[in-house]
Amino acid sequence: MSTHPRHRRYAHHTMRFSILLAIAAGGVFVAWAFFASVPAVDTIENRIVGESTKIYDRTGEVLLYDVHGTMRRTEIPLENISPYIRNATVAIEDATFYQHQGFRPLSFLRAVLVNLRLIPGIVGQGGSTITQQVVKNTLLTQDKTLIRKAKEIVLAIKLENIATKDEILTIYLNETSYGGTIYGVEEATQYFFGKPARDVSIAEAAYIAALPQAPTRYSPYGNRRDELEGRKNLVLSRMRDLGYISEEEYTTASAEKVEFRPQSDSGIKAPHFVFYILEYLEGKYGADLVAQGGLKVITSLDWELQLKAEEIVNRRALENEKNFNAENAGLVAVDPKTGQILVMVGSRGYFDEAIDGKVNIALAKRQPGSSFKPFVYATAFEKGYTPETVVFDVPTQFSTACPVSDILNSNPPCYSPGNYDDSFKGPMKLRDALAQSQNIPAVKTLYLAGIPESIETARDMGISTLEDAGRYGLTLVLGGGEVTLLDITGAYGVFANDGIRNANTGVLSVEDSKGHVLESYEKREIRALDPQIARLVNDVLSDNNARTPAFGANSPLHFPGFDVAAKTGTTNDYRDVWIVGYTPSIAVGAWGGNNDNTPLERRVASFVIAPLWNEFMTLAIENYSADEFTPPAPDPEYTSLPAVLRGEWNTNPSLGLHDILYWVNKDNPRNGSPNFSDAQFSYWEYAVSAWANGLGSGTSTPQNLQFRITSPNPAAQLPFTAPFDASVSFDPLIGIRSVTYYLNGEFVGISAQPPYIIAVQPRIPGIQSLRAVADTLLGPIEHTTTFNVQ
Repeated sequence: MSTHPRHRRYAHHTMRFSILLAIAAGGVFVAWAFFASVPAVDTIENRIVGESTKIYDRTGEVLLYDVHGTMRRTEIPLENISPYIRNATVAIEDATFYQHQGFRPLSFLRAVLVNLRLIPGIVGQGGSTITQQVVKNTLLTQDKTLIRKAKEIVLAIKLENIATKDEILTIYLNETSYGGTIYGVEEATQYFFGKPARDVSIAEAAYIAALPQAPTRYSPYGNRRDELEGRKNLVLSRMRDLGYISEEEYTTASAEKVEFRPQSDSGIKAPHFVFYILEYLEGKYGADLVAQGGLKVITSLDWELQLKAEEIVNRRALENEKNFNAENAGLVAVDPKTGQILVMVGSRGYFDEAIDGKVNIALAKRQPGSSFKPFVYATAFEKGYTPETVVFDVPTQFSTACPVSDILNSNPPCYSPGNYDDSFKGPMKLRDALAQSQNIPAVKTLYLAGIPESIETARDMGISTLEDAGRYGLTLVLGGGEVTLLDITGAYGVFANDGIRNANTGVLSVEDSKGHVLESYEKREIRALDPQIARLVNDVLSDNNARTPAFGANSPLHFPGFDVAAKTGTTNDYRDVWIVGYTPSIAVGAWGGNNDNTPLERRVASFVIAPLWNEFMTLAIENYSADEFTPPAPDPEYTSLPAVLRGEWNTNPSLGLHDILYWVNKDNPRNGSPNFSDAQFSYWEYAVSAWANGLGSGTSTPQNLQFRITSPNPAAQLPFTAPFDASVSFDPLIGIRSVTYYLNGEFVGISAQPPYIIAVQPRIPGIQSLRAVADTLLGPIEHTTTFNVQ
């Protein structure tokens, strides 16, 4: 610090000037406070609610929602407002309303300290009384400044001197926003319950009082109904503690099941997306500013693409309801290079009450099935495994609490998963296993990669819903955790963007009523994945040859001439079907199922949801150029890697057949020595030995057991217009549980009763391939035949 006399004199004069300036400013404010007047009560009551917030698409030209566009407000006297609503509001908003003089110094100080993080562990608070909120909403601007706050306090005190408590409470209950265009308790009770404000029950009053703090977040029509329930219960407990209701009334109201009326269309476009944006804005700027601050919000939504997506989702979901018992669907599209949300369709119809359409499936937590697998395989690649690494797809017991020989038992605590088609392929490269979505190789890959490591990869890429690793077992790779459609679509976008993550965002800019920019989009890139790992995953998920054995050469996942990577997912109980795919320019995810969790017909995602996704993706590629993926670089260590990492699984027959743990160290596959005491070693080895002894090396059908398709026979010439019966012959000793039939690679049906006959309707003429897979006591056994349809 300088000690020069000139510097000390300068600092002294500067301090004196600052003190004089502060005294002068304080004097001006005191003078204003002394002479400031408050309008008459009736004038306040008739003041128009502040400027309307408007939400636009990414062009700034299409108005998606005007908060005041169809504003609804009915003013009523206090005697027409139920005492339950009055007391509930006071209990949750301002418990000392009838005691203070417009301002609570201690509450205000506490709110300041919390918001400055001087009181740790508590989220930011507001310290405004009901009187202050009336002043703020009717007499002042929505600016968040110290001067405005000081004016609010002064005017609140003055208002208390000219108005009764009942008059102030009446203004508040007639002016407050209860969500969207609903202002005042009369409109709120009519809108939500179809009854006037004087006739509500205690529970209904508690719901009404719960809303103003965050009307969009707590909306009974949104995804956070559990949070609304929690806040309603808080209101009831406050009412009980303050003596407004008895213990008996509290118990009755807590248990009451309140029915909300169907939400009506209020001129809103892309409603799921709009309410997603509103909740974000309320969380950042507060409900008051959003409701009355005149904000201009430019979102990331591509309205033309959104319109097409809404039509496709609606039409395809209605078809799926008829064909697969899957009545709902959702779709999200994200720009991987920016994280900007281009499309969000949260259901087949927002106002469709038959399917609970207001729930935004894009934000709902659901099990992702096999669509989670790429995060696990990416983790394995990071650890040193390669797409050519071989593991055995054979019946395997993975639970160390069960005998190694119990390879077909999946009853807890045992765990022996099957594959979607009830078949086993023997030795498989990870490339083929991921592309064809085989489950047993995926479980083995998760064990090799590590559960905590795989969760960390998913989180780094944007999956926000996974809990501690200890909660999950090896089922994680088959969708044992829960994700949201928005999260997983954005996370796949990291693969598309060469391993760089841009967090999902729906807002490009926000301006206040004076044109001041409150926020604007800025790219904030984070390296979430090594680019070589992202390129390896892209190479596998866009490899149509690798997926063809499971999906066919011309499946909905294939776009001739374009680089498109994709992965499907079906939950084990057939309650959810997923597909997420991407180019370097756009990532698109789609979900199908039922909001009430009832299962679908036993069909996988490629049948149910992939056609919907394909139709939209075809349009998206036209609008967002489908650049080519950067290919992965050659592995400089490849020639020196263990043979099993290079795709060789039986290079030394004299050593016998072994799974990967015999050849490499799980945690150091490139250079470590095998660990024969690994917990899974004996389980995997037994499974390979059992497969080799039962099936013979490299074959897919037992040599000593009889199971074959008897109808149709290879020489058959069947008519295209009529279905035919498919049947099999078999040795009763193999103990068949069921037979599953596939025609040209597509699932046809399952027969669980002897003689296991099923009717099959050809879809196209020409040479047909029929495959029958028997689920037996000895494991799956299959047979394939070909015939001609004229």
